Amino acid sequence: VQPFLLNYPFGLGVVHNGNLVNTDTLTRELRGRRRRLLTSSDTEIILNLLAEGLAAAGEGKGEDEGGKDALSFDQICSAVSSIFQKANGSYSIVAMIADYGLIAFRDPNGIRPLSWGKRTEKRDGGGTLASGESHVFASESVVLSFLGYEKVRDVQPGEVVFIDMKGEVHTRSLLPRAHRPCMFEWIYFASPESEIDGVPVYGSRIQLGKNLARLVKKDLAARGFEADIIVPVPETSRIAAIALAEELAVPYREVLIKNRYIKRTFILDSQEKRQKAVNLKLSPVRSEIEGKRVLLVDDSIVRGTTSKKIIELVRSAGAKQVFFVSTCPPIQEPCYYGIDFPSHAELIAHGRTHAEIERELGADAVIYQDVAGLKASIAAANPDITDPCMACLNADYPTDISAGAGFSARRKIDREKVSPAK
Repeated sequence: VQPFLLNYPFGLGVVHNGNLVNTDTLTRELRGRRRRLLTSSDTEIILNLLAEGLAAAGEGKGEDEGGKDALSFDQICSAVSSIFQKANGSYSIVAMIADYGLIAFRDPNGIRPLSWGKRTEKRDGGGTLASGESHVFASESVVLSFLGYEKVRDVQPGEVVFIDMKGEVHTRSLLPRAHRPCMFEWIYFASPESEIDGVPVYGSRIQLGKNLARLVKKDLAARGFEADIIVPVPETSRIAAIALAEELAVPYREVLIKNRYIKRTFILDSQEKRQKAVNLKLSPVRSEIEGKRVLLVDDSIVRGTTSKKIIELVRSAGAKQVFFVSTCPPIQEPCYYGIDFPSHAELIAHGRTHAEIERELGADAVIYQDVAGLKASIAAANPDITDPCMACLNADYPTDISAGAGFSARRKIDREKVSPAK
């Protein structure tokens, strides 16, 4: 549905990566006091907040030399500052203002990523801008290289960047807070080719596998278990599984063949859809599994739906024992910042002991990454990231989440509309 568009006080277009927690409060304000028409998207809320801020900052400013409404960088900063004060949650924003330029800004904690790239055009007549340059902002740096841009840098938490039609760049740090980038970007979301906040995704996943090796070796030895093969659950865990196999000197085998036409089961909006997708998603290579003690590696265990079905699949292919390893520590708390598990009830690790999780999944052993290993895997490339957002692990949320219960209730209602309970 993005971009969202609006024509007052300027022609505006906005795209958004993230999630607002206080949507109810902001919606009531915009609908009630401001008479704004809104649907149910938090991106639309940010668009209207930006419009309100630009209108307020431009009152009495008159017109520029060309007869257009005047618009300065100070006014843009004022409008973005009002968003920072009101919007609670995660948001990386890119916005176009017709005939004025491009805005990019990132929430004060920098929870979601935002990369900035630039290239000099070689086409006849120069570049998109008078400077002969083009600029791009994207959630992942892989987009920049794919389109032939050089990375300038990451937009910083609480920073606004404005590039006008002449190609002049204006930047200002408005409300920086403690940098709390979401750890799940490196665990699962981001493409391996990307680099986020100075941390290569590929390298962080290698480190996740290496740090897991110590835990896996200790756990299996304590229980008298051994693994014959290490098997990644395609696709995200492949890099960590390779590193784990190298550290443990256990053969690495890709024996779960993925149907590439099935969506990510993690983000489907009902249990029934996730179950059906898992059934179609993977096919085991029985000749390589039968009689083996199989150590499965996945990026994370959220609801447990996929993990349980994969364990059953491997057992049905003749595995002697099945161990399940997660590159992420136990997810026990809801996320309100853009990862789709806003309820305790959905999380297999919430309220269960380790032994209960193993029984629920049907594994001979379940081994999780620890928090120290996760933090070390990210900080290895950028020691400045000392406190990534791990609220889904430890409930240490970067922002106020008091409105989170209402968010969870709304999401539950939305899902039941799509897939009513039977």
